[in-house]
Amino acid sequence: MFDALAALLIFDLAGSVFANIAPASPLGAALHFFVMDVAKILLLLTTVIYLMGWLRALFTPERVRALMKGRSGPGARLLAVGLGAVTPFCSCSSIPLFIGFVEAGIPLGVTLSFLIASPMVDLAAMVVLSSVIGWQITAIYVLTGISVAFIGGYVLQAFKLERWVEDYVWQIRMGEAQVDTADTSLRARHDYAWNEVRQIVGRIWKYVLIGVGVGALIHGYVPEDFVARIAGDGSVWSVIVAVLVGVPMYSDAVGIIPVAEALLLKGVPIGTVLAFMMAVVALSLPEMLILRKVVKWPLLGIFAGYLAIAFVLVGVAFNALRTVI
Repeated sequence: MFDALAALLIFDLAGSVFANIAPASPLGAALHFFVMDVAKILLLLTTVIYLMGWLRALFTPERVRALMKGRSGPGARLLAVGLGAVTPFCSCSSIPLFIGFVEAGIPLGVTLSFLIASPMVDLAAMVVLSSVIGWQITAIYVLTGISVAFIGGYVLQAFKLERWVEDYVWQIRMGEAQVDTADTSLRARHDYAWNEVRQIVGRIWKYVLIGVGVGALIHGYVPEDFVARIAGDGSVWSVIVAVLVGVPMYSDAVGIIPVAEALLLKGVPIGTVLAFMMAVVALSLPEMLILRKVVKWPLLGIFAGYLAIAFVLVGVAFNALRTVI
């Protein structure tokens, strides 16, 4: 459907008004990719966010904090990872959530599991991703992201990281936030879901356009042999480079998917692409700087180091399995 729409707009309508654009030309391929992906991503994003809004009406930051309060152990980590996957909190929410979790007595390892899962395993992004690489690989990616977040809670807790939380965080007393009874009427859920669409799409549409634009340029103008030389053959070193390249960038999962799609179409190994995606979404420099406001450098370094090692291992594993998948 989206392929036909892009062909109609670029090769038929635009070609009749301006000049004929050859589908096989770099410009034609780039414009077709751009229109097709923008239409597909925005439609899927709007639909999924609206539907998830009906469920997310109960998951305000205050409710998440209240639900997690006093919990510990594997059950708490599974709950934290699950809530991280279904809640729409971005890195800008990490500071108040971090403070709220600490004040509620939630173990730091559980809190970090939530902070890892929330940007990595976004349900709306996963729907878009499945339209690009298929539901099988997307399902493996989700399970991998959940595993990274779950195991990360135990690994990071072993370092006794509480000593490296900023002092003012322990001194804050946010109090017991009043959690009102949720209005579960159809009208209230519709209003909440539509507000979610307006806020989330309004916040990330520019990243979608930028991401699709970069992907379109790669798809139309960058030769496959050049990408292959840069990306390598899926070796450990190429995955490490992909993670390092992703760190300075900043985007949510939806915005980086078109770039990942273009790289896959150019023959870049799936593991290298996914490691790059994970680094952009969960290990970006801007997100680390935001988190630095509530933790000290040693904790931040251990947190970032764990994520970097985990993403490299994930990338190498996917590359090793790509012929099987």
